Amino acid sequence: MTDCFQPIERQFKVTLNTIKLLNKYGIGYLIVTKSDLIASDEYIKVLDKKLAHIQITITTTDDNFSVEYEKAPTPSKRIAAIEKLQDLGFDVQVRLSPFIEEFIDFDILNNIKCDKILVEFLRVNSWIKKWFNIDYSKYTLKQSGYAHLQLKDKVKMLKQIKNFKEITVCEDVTNHYLYWQRNVNVNKDDCCNLRKD
Repeated sequence: MTDCFQPIERQFKVTLNTIKLLNKYGIGYLIVTKSDLIASDEYIKVLDKKLAHIQITITTTDDNFSVEYEKAPTPSKRIAAIEKLQDLGFDVQVRLSPFIEEFIDFDILNNIKCDKILVEFLRVNSWIKKWFNIDYSKYTLKQSGYAHLQLKDKVKMLKQIKNFKEITVCEDVTNHYLYWQRNVNVNKDDCCNLRKD
């Protein structure tokens, strides 16, 4: 699995042609990207509102900070793309992934004009520790080769997210998944919360 809107897409248009093919056969598709290219006019023309589900990833709200660890369009460009797609009536959501509290300005996040947000908390392994310079002392729960936050810490963090009509949590920790499924997620059977119509 990889971002299907990498810079080379501008040249070869593999994703554009794949979308056309999926549309032709009526096959639904979920696009997860860190690119604003999906909201360009060329792609807007081919995206089928009945088939397309779009998640645009935000890891920080700080444009300057993002360039230190991401090779992707700045968060402000991604937010503009989210808002454009929302305004045009697409099934789009902010994908806050991974959710690292220190990286988010909640005034910016909570003012994104989008109905839906999907949250995925950080899972920590040795590679992640080399990547992000944050305090890992609260990541004390071990499961499936990763260190995770305790559920109470996740619930506290999630309470800072407001103004979205639908909040859903994508989760790896088994008992945490059950908590989100029962208490938070809009679609109890699908943590991606894809529109069904």
